[in-house]
Amino acid sequence: MREIQFREALREAMSEEMRRDESVFLMGEEVAEYNGAYKVSQGMLDEFGVRRVIDTPIAELGFAGIGVGAAMNGLRPIIEFMTFNFSLVAIDQVINSAAKIKSMSGGQYHVPIVFRGPTASAGMLSSQHSQAFESWYANCPGLKVIVPSNPKDAKGLLKSAIRDNDPVIFMESEQMYGDKGEVPEGEYLMPIGVADIKRPGKDVTIVSFGKIIKTAYKAAEELAKENIDAEIIDLRTVRPIDYATVIESVKKTNRMVFVEESWPLANIATEVAFKVQREAFDYLDAPVLRVTGGDVPLPYAPTLIDAYLPNAERIIKAVKKVMYLD
Repeated sequence: MREIQFREALREAMSEEMRRDESVFLMGEEVAEYNGAYKVSQGMLDEFGVRRVIDTPIAELGFAGIGVGAAMNGLRPIIEFMTFNFSLVAIDQVINSAAKIKSMSGGQYHVPIVFRGPTASAGMLSSQHSQAFESWYANCPGLKVIVPSNPKDAKGLLKSAIRDNDPVIFMESEQMYGDKGEVPEGEYLMPIGVADIKRPGKDVTIVSFGKIIKTAYKAAEELAKENIDAEIIDLRTVRPIDYATVIESVKKTNRMVFVEESWPLANIATEVAFKVQREAFDYLDAPVLRVTGGDVPLPYAPTLIDAYLPNAERIIKAVKKVMYLD
């Protein structure tokens, strides 16, 4: 099977859907003439023209609102935020308009819109450009929130998101755009809200999503050298969450460690841990542990970034603790 970059998988998804459906268009800062800040939309202006690949001013609230209005009137916008840190400027449109119009209109209006772009840390970008927003948007009814970890999932899930009749938050990472992975040729979709067991195992369940899945793999490889067999579950979607896959895994392994880059308070790990203890309490041989980002704004210095972020060493330590080996 061919291997392509994460950014190429996203580009293929958008381009295929724009060829299939003339109501789909892309709008955001630098998506057209500059080919995208991270070259995700490279070449799309040449193919689809200025009416469907649209450069905007630096005005997230404005172009997010235009997208919501367009979606309410029969179009299917893809709104790119250069980073979800900038989506804070537009959050009123995302939460109070896109997410609520269907309910407020008694189902008379749908808002088929995708808000996509990178989230969380990406090197030395400091506090205002490194926040993980998955749990922020997952907290809001009316939104679906997707956080893929590899090019194959990214393409299939983005195509499904574009075809969805309700608003979808699609979160990526600057540090993943160059990642290569196997992606099938031709048409395929992936269902929203279905987790994937990336690595089967029998001793402990490690749950994560997005780019931190790569860190979970590193930890699992090291644990395997000590004959500890870790199962890795990639949620892929954090609203809705596939609780059933996680709970069935915990019933088998009897232990769970959740890894997430977000701050520790009120994150996705907290929600999943609650569900596991409620639905699979009798199967747990140890309390659920979380490995999260630090409870501080992310610093600029590389040494402090390393101390803040989840890493393989911290995951291994948590696994050994739930197995009573540490």
